[in-house]
Amino acid sequence: MEDVCYFAGGCFWCMEAVFSDIDGVIDVQPGYSGGTTVNPTYEEVCSQKTGHAETVKITYDPDKISFDDLLEIYFSAIDPTTLNRQGEDVGTNYRTAIFYVNDDQKMKALEYIKSLEDSGAYSKIVVSVEPYKNFYPAEPYHKNYFKNHPDQGYCRIVIKPKVEKVRQKFFYKLKN
Repeated sequence: MEDVCYFAGGCFWCMEAVFSDIDGVIDVQPGYSGGTTVNPTYEEVCSQKTGHAETVKITYDPDKISFDDLLEIYFSAIDPTTLNRQGEDVGTNYRTAIFYVNDDQKMKALEYIKSLEDSGAYSKIVVSVEPYKNFYPAEPYHKNYFKNHPDQGYCRIVIKPKVEKVRQKFFYKLKN
């Protein structure tokens, strides 16, 4: 059995690289979600006129990894306190959002955010929790970007440290 979830966490290259190594994750597809433009291009999404955020569609095996675990990994890979920004990536297309596909995902996401706020770890979390309405796969050259371009500047400076942080924290959840 497979399940899916949709996370927007800034650059989809980062999110894809973070989740690709997690045991139980079957596939991570970069794309665009949450907007109004049908089949947008990367350039259109970057214009911030489509309403879409760079998003990953995560297909996973719930017998191997839970949605709760995926939420924990997601929140460890992003800064949940910056609105429409992750690092130097700025704009509504880089906003943080969880696009839930059912009431269970919605409830778990809201509970997780509340627990983080109650813990005092963050003063204010700006990750939106929105109903899933669409997902458009990104152009093929975005798929496996980090894996295919590890020496590219953005990959070395931005993606690699995120991936290493998640690998260290969740070493017990990595694929063999």
